[in-house]
Amino acid sequence: MQLGLCLDPATLATLPKPHTFDFIEGHVQNFLMPESSDADFAPHLAALRAAPLRMPAANCFLPPAHKVVGPAVDPIALTRYAQVAFRRAREAGMSVIVFGSAGARMIPDGFSATRAFEQYVEALRLFAPLAQAHGVTIVVEPLNRGECNLVNTIREGAEAVRRADHPSVKLLVDLFHMLRNGESPDDILQVGPIHHAHLAEDRDRAAPGVNNEDFRPFLRALKKTGYNALLTIECIWKTSPALEAAPSLAALRKQLADAGY
Repeated sequence: MQLGLCLDPATLATLPKPHTFDFIEGHVQNFLMPESSDADFAPHLAALRAAPLRMPAANCFLPPAHKVVGPAVDPIALTRYAQVAFRRAREAGMSVIVFGSAGARMIPDGFSATRAFEQYVEALRLFAPLAQAHGVTIVVEPLNRGECNLVNTIREGAEAVRRADHPSVKLLVDLFHMLRNGESPDDILQVGPIHHAHLAEDRDRAAPGVNNEDFRPFLRALKKTGYNALLTIECIWKTSPALEAAPSLAALRKQLADAGY
Protein backbone atom coordinates (compact mmCIF):
# COMPACT_ATOMS: atom_id res chain seq x y z
CA MET A 1 0.00 0.00 0.00
CA GLN A 2 1.24 3.47 -0.87
CA LEU A 3 0.56 5.93 1.95
CA GLY A 4 0.00 9.64 1.48
CA LEU A 5 -1.01 12.85 3.23
CA CYS A 6 -3.25 15.68 2.12
CA LEU A 7 -0.65 18.44 1.73
CA ASP A 8 0.56 21.05 -0.71
CA PRO A 9 4.23 21.29 -1.69
CA ALA A 10 4.78 24.31 0.59
CA THR A 11 3.66 22.32 3.64
CA LEU A 12 5.62 19.29 2.48
CA ALA A 13 8.77 21.40 2.61
CA THR A 14 8.26 21.99 6.36
CA LEU A 15 8.17 18.29 7.27
CA PRO A 16 11.24 16.50 8.66
CA LYS A 17 13.22 14.41 6.20
CA PRO A 18 13.47 11.70 5.15
CA HIS A 19 9.75 11.52 4.47
CA THR A 20 8.06 8.36 5.74
CA PHE A 21 5.23 8.42 3.20
CA ASP A 22 4.97 7.93 -0.54
CA PHE A 23 2.93 10.80 -1.99
CA ILE A 24 0.89 13.90 -1.30
CA GLU A 25 -2.75 14.49 -2.22
CA GLY A 26 -3.63 17.99 -3.35
CA HIS A 27 -6.68 20.25 -3.42
CA VAL A 28 -8.29 20.97 -6.77
CA GLN A 29 -9.64 24.40 -5.89
CA ASN A 30 -6.55 25.66 -4.05
CA PHE A 31 -3.80 23.93 -6.04
CA LEU A 32 -5.11 23.43 -9.57
CA MET A 33 -7.10 26.69 -9.35
CA PRO A 34 -9.48 25.95 -12.27
CA GLU A 35 -11.04 29.42 -12.08
CA SER A 36 -7.70 31.26 -12.23
CA SER A 37 -5.37 31.94 -15.12
CA ASP A 38 -2.59 29.66 -16.30
CA ALA A 39 -0.14 32.33 -15.13
CA ASP A 40 -1.55 32.10 -11.61
CA PHE A 41 -1.31 28.31 -11.70
CA ALA A 42 2.26 28.24 -13.01
CA PRO A 43 4.01 28.77 -9.62
CA HIS A 44 2.01 25.89 -8.14
CA LEU A 45 3.07 23.59 -10.95
CA ALA A 46 6.70 24.67 -10.60
CA ALA A 47 6.63 24.03 -6.84
CA LEU A 48 5.24 20.55 -7.36
CA ARG A 49 7.80 19.69 -10.01
CA ALA A 50 10.53 20.74 -7.56
CA ALA A 51 9.04 18.71 -4.69
CA PRO A 52 10.55 15.34 -3.68
CA LEU A 53 7.19 13.53 -3.74
CA ARG A 54 4.57 13.19 -6.45
CA MET A 55 0.93 14.29 -6.25
CA PRO A 56 -1.09 11.56 -8.00
CA ALA A 57 -4.47 12.70 -6.65
CA ALA A 58 -6.39 15.82 -5.63
CA ASN A 59 -9.64 16.24 -3.71
CA CYS A 60 -12.25 19.00 -3.27
CA PHE A 61 -13.16 19.00 -6.96
CA LEU A 62 -16.02 21.51 -7.12
CA PRO A 63 -16.69 24.67 -5.08
CA PRO A 64 -20.21 25.09 -3.63
CA ALA A 65 -21.14 27.60 -6.34
CA HIS A 66 -20.87 24.95 -9.07
CA LYS A 67 -24.02 22.99 -8.26
CA VAL A 68 -24.56 19.58 -9.78
CA VAL A 69 -27.99 19.08 -8.19
CA GLY A 70 -31.01 21.31 -7.72
CA PRO A 71 -32.79 23.82 -9.96
CA ALA A 72 -29.70 25.88 -10.91
CA VAL A 73 -27.29 23.43 -12.58
CA ASP A 74 -25.22 25.05 -15.35
CA PRO A 75 -23.67 22.35 -17.59
CA ILE A 76 -21.72 24.91 -19.63
CA ALA A 77 -20.01 26.36 -16.54
CA LEU A 78 -19.36 22.88 -15.16
CA THR A 79 -17.79 21.80 -18.46
CA ARG A 80 -15.56 24.88 -18.61
CA TYR A 81 -14.38 24.36 -15.01
CA ALA A 82 -13.78 20.62 -15.45
CA GLN A 83 -11.81 21.03 -18.67
CA VAL A 84 -9.32 23.32 -16.95
CA ALA A 85 -9.13 21.12 -13.85
CA PHE A 86 -8.44 17.94 -15.81
CA ARG A 87 -5.92 19.60 -18.13
CA ARG A 88 -3.95 20.96 -15.19
CA ALA A 89 -4.20 17.63 -13.39
CA ARG A 90 -2.50 15.99 -16.36
CA GLU A 91 0.19 18.68 -16.40
CA ALA A 92 0.80 18.04 -12.69
CA GLY A 93 1.05 14.28 -13.18
CA MET A 94 -2.25 13.52 -11.42
CA SER A 95 -4.44 10.63 -12.44
CA VAL A 96 -7.16 10.77 -9.73
CA ILE A 97 -9.64 13.57 -8.99
CA VAL A 98 -11.79 13.03 -5.90
CA PHE A 99 -15.42 14.09 -6.29
CA GLY A 100 -16.49 14.83 -2.73
CA SER A 101 -17.66 18.45 -2.93
CA ALA A 102 -20.45 18.41 -0.35
CA GLY A 103 -21.62 21.95 -1.10
CA ALA A 104 -21.90 21.34 -4.83
CA ARG A 105 -24.00 18.21 -4.41
CA MET A 106 -26.14 19.16 -1.39
CA ILE A 107 -29.83 18.60 -2.12
CA PRO A 108 -31.77 21.86 -1.58
CA ASP A 109 -34.69 21.84 0.84
CA GLY A 110 -37.83 20.56 -0.83
CA PHE A 111 -36.01 19.20 -3.88
CA SER A 112 -36.56 15.60 -4.97
CA ALA A 113 -33.87 13.25 -3.66
CA THR A 114 -34.55 10.89 -6.56
CA ARG A 115 -34.07 13.66 -9.11
CA ALA A 116 -30.93 14.86 -7.28
CA PHE A 117 -29.36 11.41 -7.58
CA GLU A 118 -30.18 11.39 -11.29
CA GLN A 119 -28.54 14.81 -11.64
CA TYR A 120 -25.45 13.57 -9.82
CA VAL A 121 -25.15 10.67 -12.26
CA GLU A 122 -25.69 13.10 -15.15
CA ALA A 123 -22.78 15.19 -13.81
CA LEU A 124 -20.56 12.11 -13.70
CA ARG A 125 -21.50 11.34 -17.30
CA LEU A 126 -20.72 14.95 -18.26
CA PHE A 127 -17.30 14.91 -16.60
CA ALA A 128 -16.22 11.39 -17.54
CA PRO A 129 -15.18 11.91 -21.18
CA LEU A 130 -13.49 15.20 -20.27
CA ALA A 131 -11.46 13.40 -17.63
CA GLN A 132 -10.69 10.49 -19.92
CA ALA A 133 -9.27 12.85 -22.55
CA HIS A 134 -6.58 13.85 -20.03
CA GLY A 135 -5.90 10.43 -18.54
CA VAL A 136 -7.76 11.26 -15.33
CA THR A 137 -10.15 9.10 -13.31
CA ILE A 138 -12.94 10.70 -11.26
CA VAL A 139 -13.57 8.86 -8.00
CA VAL A 140 -16.95 9.15 -6.30
CA GLU A 141 -16.46 9.91 -2.61
CA PRO A 142 -19.41 8.96 -0.38
CA LEU A 143 -19.67 11.54 2.42
CA ASN A 144 -21.11 11.02 5.89
CA ARG A 145 -24.66 12.16 6.60
CA GLY A 146 -23.46 14.95 8.86
CA GLU A 147 -21.69 16.65 5.95
CA CYS A 148 -23.92 15.95 2.96
CA ASN A 149 -27.36 14.58 2.08
CA LEU A 150 -26.56 12.82 -1.19
CA VAL A 151 -24.45 9.68 -1.86
CA ASN A 152 -23.54 8.94 1.74
CA THR A 153 -22.75 5.22 1.86
CA ILE A 154 -20.26 3.28 -0.20
CA ARG A 155 -23.16 1.22 -1.58
CA GLU A 156 -24.78 4.43 -2.84
CA GLY A 157 -21.43 5.50 -4.27
CA ALA A 158 -21.08 2.17 -6.04
CA GLU A 159 -24.56 2.58 -7.52
CA ALA A 160 -23.65 6.04 -8.84
CA VAL A 161 -20.53 4.55 -10.45
CA ARG A 162 -22.57 1.73 -11.94
CA ARG A 163 -25.13 4.15 -13.36
CA ALA A 164 -22.45 6.47 -14.79
CA ASP A 165 -21.09 3.42 -16.63
CA HIS A 166 -17.79 4.91 -17.79
CA PRO A 167 -14.21 3.66 -17.35
CA SER A 168 -13.11 7.07 -16.04
CA VAL A 169 -15.59 6.97 -13.12
CA LYS A 170 -14.61 4.79 -10.17
CA LEU A 171 -15.28 4.44 -6.43
CA LEU A 172 -13.41 5.85 -3.44
CA VAL A 173 -13.77 4.27 0.01
CA ASP A 174 -13.22 6.64 2.95
CA LEU A 175 -13.03 4.84 6.28
CA PHE A 176 -13.70 8.05 8.25
CA HIS A 177 -17.02 8.60 6.50
CA MET A 178 -17.87 4.92 6.90
CA LEU A 179 -17.22 5.15 10.63
CA ARG A 180 -19.34 8.28 10.95
CA ASN A 181 -22.19 6.57 9.10
CA GLY A 182 -21.93 3.36 11.11
CA GLU A 183 -21.23 1.32 7.98
CA SER A 184 -19.81 -2.17 8.27
CA PRO A 185 -16.45 -3.38 6.97
CA ASP A 186 -18.48 -6.07 5.19
CA ASP A 187 -20.00 -3.34 3.01
CA ILE A 188 -16.59 -2.98 1.36
CA LEU A 189 -16.95 -6.56 0.12
CA GLN A 190 -20.32 -5.78 -1.48
CA VAL A 191 -19.26 -2.91 -3.75
CA GLY A 192 -17.45 -2.95 -7.06
CA PRO A 193 -13.76 -2.31 -7.64
CA ILE A 194 -12.18 0.35 -5.41
CA HIS A 195 -9.88 2.88 -7.06
CA HIS A 196 -8.77 5.11 -4.15
CA ALA A 197 -9.03 5.24 -0.35
CA HIS A 198 -8.95 7.79 2.47
CA LEU A 199 -9.01 7.44 6.24
CA ALA A 200 -8.98 9.31 9.53
CA GLU A 201 -10.19 8.46 13.00
CA ASP A 202 -13.88 8.97 13.77
CA ARG A 203 -13.26 11.06 16.89
CA ASP A 204 -12.22 14.61 15.95
CA ARG A 205 -11.28 13.37 12.46
CA ALA A 206 -7.87 12.81 14.00
CA ALA A 207 -4.84 11.17 12.43
CA PRO A 208 -4.40 7.42 12.96
CA GLY A 209 -3.00 6.64 16.40
CA VAL A 210 -4.23 9.79 18.16
CA ASN A 211 -7.22 8.05 19.75
CA ASN A 212 -5.98 4.52 19.00
CA GLU A 213 -9.04 3.68 16.91
CA ASP A 214 -8.99 0.30 15.24
CA PHE A 215 -9.08 0.31 11.43
CA ARG A 216 -8.06 -3.33 11.12
CA PRO A 217 -11.53 -4.72 10.23
CA PHE A 218 -11.85 -2.19 7.41
CA LEU A 219 -8.28 -2.77 6.25
CA ARG A 220 -8.82 -6.53 6.22
CA ALA A 221 -11.90 -5.99 4.06
CA LEU A 222 -9.88 -3.81 1.67
CA LYS A 223 -7.26 -6.55 1.55
CA LYS A 224 -9.89 -9.15 0.64
CA THR A 225 -10.96 -7.04 -2.34
CA GLY A 226 -7.37 -6.98 -3.59
CA TYR A 227 -7.01 -3.23 -3.08
CA ASN A 228 -3.35 -2.27 -2.76
CA ALA A 229 -2.95 1.19 -4.25
CA LEU A 230 -3.18 4.69 -2.73
CA LEU A 231 -4.31 5.26 0.87
CA THR A 232 -4.41 8.91 1.98
CA ILE A 233 -4.64 10.19 5.54
CA GLU A 234 -7.19 13.02 5.28
CA CYS A 235 -7.41 14.29 8.83
CA ILE A 236 -7.48 17.35 11.06
CA TRP A 237 -4.07 17.66 12.71
CA LYS A 238 -4.20 18.48 16.43
CA THR A 239 -0.92 20.39 16.17
CA SER A 240 0.79 20.12 12.78
CA PRO A 241 1.79 17.44 10.28
CA ALA A 242 5.42 18.26 11.06
CA LEU A 243 4.88 16.83 14.56
CA GLU A 244 2.19 14.24 13.91
CA ALA A 245 2.84 12.75 10.47
CA ALA A 246 5.61 10.31 11.40
CA PRO A 247 3.89 8.74 14.45
CA SER A 248 0.57 8.64 12.58
CA LEU A 249 2.11 6.82 9.64
CA ALA A 250 3.87 4.39 11.99
CA ALA A 251 0.56 3.61 13.71
CA LEU A 252 -1.15 3.09 10.37
CA ARG A 253 1.62 0.83 9.06
CA LYS A 254 1.30 -1.33 12.19
CA GLN A 255 -2.44 -1.76 11.57
CA LEU A 256 -1.86 -2.46 7.88
CA ALA A 257 0.65 -5.18 8.78
CA ASP A 258 -1.82 -6.67 11.26
CA ALA A 259 -4.44 -6.68 8.48
CA GLY A 260 -2.16 -8.66 6.18
CA TYR A 261 -0.58 -5.92 4.05
